[in-house]
Amino acid sequence: MLEGKVIERHRAWPASVPITPSIPPRTVGGETMLVTWIGHSTVLIQTQSLNVLTDPVWADRDSPVKGIGPLRVRAPGVRYADLPHIDLVLLSHDHYDHMDEHLLRHLWARDHPLIVTGLGNDIRLASWGIASQARDWGGVVHVRPGIDVLFDRAHHWSARSTDDKNKTLWTGFTITLPGGNLYYAGDTGPGDMRWGTEAARHGPVRFAILPIGAIHADGKVTGNHIGPTEAVTAFDQLHAGTALGVHWGTFELTDEPIDLPPTLLAQSLARAQIAPDRFRVLEAGGQWSIPPLAPSSSSPAPR
Repeated sequence: MLEGKVIERHRAWPASVPITPSIPPRTVGGETMLVTWIGHSTVLIQTQSLNVLTDPVWADRDSPVKGIGPLRVRAPGVRYADLPHIDLVLLSHDHYDHMDEHLLRHLWARDHPLIVTGLGNDIRLASWGIASQARDWGGVVHVRPGIDVLFDRAHHWSARSTDDKNKTLWTGFTITLPGGNLYYAGDTGPGDMRWGTEAARHGPVRFAILPIGAIHADGKVTGNHIGPTEAVTAFDQLHAGTALGVHWGTFELTDEPIDLPPTLLAQSLARAQIAPDRFRVLEAGGQWSIPPLAPSSSSPAPR
């Protein structure tokens, strides 16, 4: 299993990866679900006439300092000007590759979306003039009848500067939806690997968003992020119909080659005998029409 081995320092990532941006529809109604990978952990999910963004980041660098830090090698898969009105933002934690102040200010001024996040992040957002709803793990934010955001446990950490480590809460999310739930793990390491099982208790998961990259640092596997093997385990624990692998190929955060996470994901799915079309990666701008859950959705889907 390559992701568990010490690896040598790789050659540099390419300066840029060519992509073809897409223009999403303004809205998607009913139980039809369309997802678009914008890059890193930013995903646009459209269903029930609701446009949802996870950890929206359009920044050119993952850094608090201009001109320093990892450059973005994949441009956003949707240009900001082509982004439809956003109704709901899931903000998992305060790291710069997940909380883009400049983008959030613009998005708030344009759309005034409902922003949900972990405890303490609401204070920072308020200092930027942005309103949000913050909860502890186990909390709930009501969106509309039949649709709620549930806050799920994750194994990670938080910080925006040198003196605020773990002062705010990191979290995963479940959105309850007719036709099956949406699960977003946010950033999570393996921890006790029970958080997927816990989220599955909320009901059948139609679509999961799981991180698969940024796992090697200084030649060793970190505990900050799950890799493809743990992501496949979580997919199985969730009994999810489908999943998208994120948190790879956008910012050079750790030591692995740019294309290692998708390669390892394919190997992990093959070992688990899970059809590769159920747990995919997309190119930035790539779109996927999520199939409905199988009738026996309360049980693990067929492999």
